[in-house]
Amino acid sequence: MPRVQQVKVAAVQAAPVAFNLEESLKKVETLTAEAAKQGAELVCFPEAFLSAYPWRYAFDATIGIREPRGRKWYAKYYESSVAIPSTEFELLQETARENSINLSIGIIEKEGATLYCTAILIGKDGTLLSKHRKLVPTAVERLVWGRGSGESLKVVDAGFGKIGGLICWENYMPAARLALYQLGIEIYIAPHEDDLPSWIASMQHIAKEGRCFVISVNQFCKVSDFPSDYPPFTPDHHDRNPDGQPWAKDDVLNHGGSCIVGPLGTFIAEPVWDKEEIVYATLNLSDLAEARVGSLHMLLR
Repeated sequence: MPRVQQVKVAAVQAAPVAFNLEESLKKVETLTAEAAKQGAELVCFPEAFLSAYPWRYAFDATIGIREPRGRKWYAKYYESSVAIPSTEFELLQETARENSINLSIGIIEKEGATLYCTAILIGKDGTLLSKHRKLVPTAVERLVWGRGSGESLKVVDAGFGKIGGLICWENYMPAARLALYQLGIEIYIAPHEDDLPSWIASMQHIAKEGRCFVISVNQFCKVSDFPSDYPPFTPDHHDRNPDGQPWAKDDVLNHGGSCIVGPLGTFIAEPVWDKEEIVYATLNLSDLAEARVGSLHMLLR
């Protein structure tokens, strides 16, 4: 079959209903259907979308101590995570099939007693095409999530390009990036929780370094996306917002910045800040070959 020359993709900048897997899955269904109606064939959700990135909370774990309240909230977190296989995972497969799209989504995956920060890619027919667990959780994330394995650094051909990617600060691991370049990655998905301006520069650098398209997808998240009794945001907690005040419902936890970058490091879709939005772009796959003219990129293969 002739190679597809263009494909429309979508980066869903939104937040889940934290710690509520059922409602978060409904949000995935709604937003995926919306993107599919706009013609997207690849729909990408942020890191830990099902069902929470536990902002500002390590579940009351400190060196030598595990507080009872933290144990209860960790149990809630565990219950709102996704096992593969499970009924919840089947709902994701059904969402991909019903909308005839490729679905990339960040989940908190549970296997046995361990939680992992995982990125999955489900094909149009509902098949699980890839599953990548975050290799080394960042900083205090290591108290909550287990480590992944380099065996999951793969790319898959979805019929319009070779797709793969890394999760959040894994993108600062040169050897992990190189592994994907050597596999011939063409569409690089970066689900994350970093809204610093320097992140955007990193995404442009990776696109140009790898001569690939980069879909950078982040949450836009507020305190109101969390349960009202979530410990960091209750009045009796020591945590405060950036102004030094108790957290309010409309306080922003993550400003977003989702964007889509071409293989020469230039924006196809500019970063979007401070709102929930689906960011769209049409990828011209001939740009991949054009970007490699005169470069050393092919030496990586």
